[in-house]
Amino acid sequence: MNTAETLAVLSAALCVAGGLWSLCTTDEALRRARLMFADCGRPPVGPPGWARWQSYAGQARAVLERGRKQAAHRLGVPVGPEVLCLPAGLLLGLLTHSPLPPLAGAVAMPLLGRQLRAQHRRSENERWQESVITLCTAVAGDLRAGRPPDAALADAVERMREARGFGDPQAGECMSRLLAAARFGGDVPAALRQAARRPGAYGLAAAAACWEVATVGGAGLADGLDRVAAALRAERDQLEELRAALAGPRSTAAMLALLPVFGLVLGWTMGAQPLRVLLHTPSGQVCLAVGVVLEGLGLLWTSSIARAAEKG
Repeated sequence: MNTAETLAVLSAALCVAGGLWSLCTTDEALRRARLMFADCGRPPVGPPGWARWQSYAGQARAVLERGRKQAAHRLGVPVGPEVLCLPAGLLLGLLTHSPLPPLAGAVAMPLLGRQLRAQHRRSENERWQESVITLCTAVAGDLRAGRPPDAALADAVERMREARGFGDPQAGECMSRLLAAARFGGDVPAALRQAARRPGAYGLAAAAACWEVATVGGAGLADGLDRVAAALRAERDQLEELRAALAGPRSTAAMLALLPVFGLVLGWTMGAQPLRVLLHTPSGQVCLAVGVVLEGLGLLWTSSIARAAEKG
C-alpha cells in the first residue's frame, strides 16, 4: 500500500465520519432534544481535546465560507457550498493518480447545488408560513384589544419586516405594498392576495377573504384570522410529525448508501487495494460505474417515496 492510496482511504474515512455526523444531526428527535436541553448548563460531553477539535473545525468552516463569499463577489454570481466538490475531486485525483475523482466532483457539483437550492426553498417557504401565522395571530390580538384593523395590520406587517428582513426584492415589494395599503386606506384584500402569491404565504389569501367578509358583511375579523392561523398551525404540526416519522427510514437509507465506503475501508485494512482495482483496471471501472448507477437509482427511489409521503 503506497502513500497515495493510504491518504485516499483516510480521506474517504473522514468523509464517512462527516456523513454520519450530518446524518445524526438531521434526525428530528435528536434536534428536538438538543433544543429542549440547550440551556441545562452542563459541560460538553466528549473525549479529551474534543473542544479543541471543534474549534479547529469551526475555523476551517469559517475559512471556507470566507473564500466562497470572496469568489462570489469577484465572479459576480452566487457561489454555493457545492463548489467544494471540485477541489475535493482534484485532491482525490492527485492522491489516486486517476482522472475519475475530478470528473465525479464536476458531475456532483450541479447535483448537490440543485439539492441545496431545493432545501433552501423549502426552508424559506416554511419561514414564510410561520410568519403568516404570527401575522394573523398578532392582528387578531390587536383587534380584540380595540385597535382599528388597518392600524393593527400595519403594525403586524412592520414587525414582520423587521423580523425577517426580506432579502428577496419581490417579497420586500409585496410587503411594502401591503403596508402602504394598510396605512393609507388602500385595497388591503388585493394587497394580501398579491403577497399570497409568494410560495409559503398562501395563508394570506384566506386572510384577504376574511378581510372582505368582515368589511362587507360585518363578521368578526379576529375570529376569522384566528381560524386561519389555527389551520396553518395544524398543517405545520402535521408536516413536522410526518417528517419525524420519515426520519428513521431516511436515516436507514443514508446508512445503506454509505456501506460501499465501509467496504472500501475494510478492503484496505485487509490489504486488497480496492482503490487501485476500481480506478486503474477495466473490470474495476465497470464495477464502479454500475455501483454508482445503482446507488443513484436507490437514492432517487427512496427520496421520491419520502416526497410522495410528504405531499400526500
